[in-house]
Parts: sequence; C-alpha cells; structure tokens
Amino acid sequence: MENNKSFLWPQGILISLLALSASLSVGSMMLLKPNTSDAQSRQNISTNTNPITAKSGTRQRIEGLKATMLTTWQREAQVKGLSYAVSPRFQGAIIESAKLSQGQKVIALTFDDGPWPQTTAQILNILKENNIKGTFFVVGQNVKRYPDLVKQVIAEGHAIGNHTWHHWYHYMNPQAAAYEIDNTTNLIYQTTGVKTNLFRPPGGMMHNGVVAYARNSKYAIIMWSSDSVDYSVPTVPKLINNVFRLARPGGIVLMHDGGGNRARTVQALPEIIAGFRNQGYSFVTIPELLEMQDKDHKLIANKK
Repeated sequence: MENNKSFLWPQGILISLLALSASLSVGSMMLLKPNTSDAQSRQNISTNTNPITAKSGTRQRIEGLKATMLTTWQREAQVKGLSYAVSPRFQGAIIESAKLSQGQKVIALTFDDGPWPQTTAQILNILKENNIKGTFFVVGQNVKRYPDLVKQVIAEGHAIGNHTWHHWYHYMNPQAAAYEIDNTTNLIYQTTGVKTNLFRPPGGMMHNGVVAYARNSKYAIIMWSSDSVDYSVPTVPKLINNVFRLARPGGIVLMHDGGGNRARTVQALPEIIAGFRNQGYSFVTIPELLEMQDKDHKLIANKK
C-alpha cells in the first residue's frame, strides 16, 4: 500500500500541472483574441474623430488660455500698482540720481541686459531673501526668448524698464530708434501687463538717436550715479568697491543680470546689500525713488 501511495502522489501532481497548463492556454487565447464588440467600438471612434477638428479645437483652447493668462497678468499688475507712469516733470528728463532734501537714506539697485538664463533667477532669489525690490532694464529680444523670467520679475514686485530691442550702440535714425524702443515696450506689456515709460540707453550712449526718440516719446531717461563696472568682469572685491565708491543717498546703482557671465555680480550682491544696510540705507525701485523726489519737491514748493 505504501508503494502504491508513493506512485500515485507524483502522478496526481502531474495531472494537476497538466490541468493548470490547459487552463492557462485557454486564458491566453482569450486574451489574445480581441472582443468583437470592443474592436468595433474602437473602429467607430477612429472613424468618427476628425483630426483637423481636434487640432482646431486644441488651438482655440490654447489661444483662449493665453488670453486669460494675459488678462490675469494685467489685472495683477494694476492691483500691485506696477502699471506705473512717472510724474510729468520726469518725462523726457535725464535722471542720474534723486535729489532728496529730507535726508532719506535710500538707494535704487538696477540690473541691465536681462532677462538671462540662471543669472536673473539667482538675482531675484537674493532680492527675495532680503525683501528688496529692484528695477530691471530689459532687452526686447531677451524678453521674447525668456518670457517666464520677465513674468517672474513682475510677479515678485520689481519695476521694469526699456533697454531697447537689440542693445545696439551705433547711430539710428528715428525709424530705427522707434523700432528699438516701441517694440520692446509693447512686448513687455503683452508679456506682463506692465506698460513702462522708463528707458535706459545701452552703454549710456546719449547721441546715437535712441535717447532723442525716447525723450520725445516722454520716457524718463534713467542713468546712474554708481557704476559696478561688472560688465568688465572685475574681481568681486573690486566690483563691490566700484559700487560704494560713489554711492550716496538717492543714488542709482548700475549692475547687470544679463548680457554675459554675471556670476561675480551674483556673488557680490549679498555683500553689497549688507554693506548698504550697515550704512543705514533702505532700498527702493526707480518709480519709488522718483515719487519720493516729486513729493519732496512739492513739499519744498509749499513751504516757499
């Protein structure tokens, strides 16, 4: 009996394995064979879908979304007071610093030639960490290339100005100057909802046609009183010394977030901020600085 049991045990296992194998085969055949109704449904869906209509609908949804986003940006800009217009007394004026009689110890940090990959975002992070608002003079073709960076500048409460489309230095007739300035201002508005009338000429060039056009178009020409000379890529200590050498209350500091390797500007910026704070300075945007000067001027006039 024990011999029979030992023989039947493996035989039972073999039978079970054969049964299991057969059931798996049937299952596999069922999986591989498409359900007729499912196949027909897929065919009907494929037949009824018009790819041209689908693409057209997607395009309309994208355009609608873009329009909604632009409207949102414009409303946010207006709520935050960033759709600024400088006082008429500054329109067409050339400004190197603010003349403040009340002894306000303020300074305006400005950044040119952006937006620029990596560097602009790094500078924005430093400003955010220190709760400081700056002013960015942007190049039109860079706004076109990096619109999200320009949106970030505005979203984080900074002011923005026009720095021409190409950043050219050569002489331009009125038509060329109009292209450089108007296209940049229009694209800034289309991208962020902010229409700026702050202008800074590339390289500080005053006599190549662009400043004349900007003044006639009632832009405030924003120059600077303290130049970091970071475009020449000095050492970090030299860059910092350049900023403080001519710094004074109501001053405007020139730095760059774009146009080349600005790693040293990024490295120097926290020390520049700390240095000004140690001297009792607070930080303002260019519109805020001009508003302070305008109020100061009116106060003096009323006293007289």
